[in-house]
Amino acid sequence: MVGAAVTPAAPARRSAWPAYAAAALALLSAAVSFYWAAGGTAGLDTIGGEIARLGRARDPAMIAVVWATGAAKVVAAALALALVRPWGRFFPHWVLLVGAWGASALLTVWGGLNVAVGGLALAGVVAAPAAVDWTALRWHVALWDPWFLVWGLLLGAAAWGFRRAARDGAAGQDQTLRTARATSDHGR
Repeated sequence: MVGAAVTPAAPARRSAWPAYAAAALALLSAAVSFYWAAGGTAGLDTIGGEIARLGRARDPAMIAVVWATGAAKVVAAALALALVRPWGRFFPHWVLLVGAWGASALLTVWGGLNVAVGGLALAGVVAAPAAVDWTALRWHVALWDPWFLVWGLLLGAAAWGFRRAARDGAAGQDQTLRTARATSDHGR
């Protein structure tokens, strides 16, 4: 629209999409974890190794870990949403930023390193262990690890947008306070 006023809410809405995308990736990942924890076996071969074996055997400790992992992913989705939803104001900014930056770093490093190392192993540039599950490795390089990488990058972008919005909001409040003081000083 030509001549439409840009309100402070408009930039906030435009910068919120990384948080919503990060939350969606977290919830989709949680759904997969909950499916496996509840006894589903489709896709376990894409994880491979001991984790898949213990999942198929319904090992109680592994199942508990998978349930906890799913719950942690739901918390990560809530964290992403807290950066852009009004109810997120309930939490101190620093708590949200430490959580978001920490989770972003963990997801980005985990996903990025696994994609890089797995890709190098698939390409034959580095030697893979003799017992490597090639099917699972392909799935990790093509799906699971990029998923964590993109999720981490989106969460980092959401945290950056949250920090920027908080900084800009504080700057706006400071300017309003300075204007109010200047106006009251002229009235003396």
